[in-house]
Amino acid sequence: MPTTQSDSFYKSIKFFGLTVLLMFSGPGAIYEAFKNENHPLYLPVLILGFILSLAALGLFYYSLRLMMTAIFGKRKK
Repeated sequence: MPTTQSDSFYKSIKFFGLTVLLMFSGPGAIYEAFKNENHPLYLPVLILGFILSLAALGLFYYSLRLMMTAIFGKRKK
């Protein structure tokens, strides 16, 4: 495997690690927000949880695309 492909592969593994972190912190923030509905920071924590969850989905797509590019190479048109 050439160096650029292995660098891209390791980069995708790092992004998968960050994705896993976001996949747990996003729903955790949403859960904590719903558990404390009477708290004044309910709405900001809920919005933060949704943003983290959406970021996890986007980062998952990006890291998966990066890994497929590293394994199979660029698509020829």
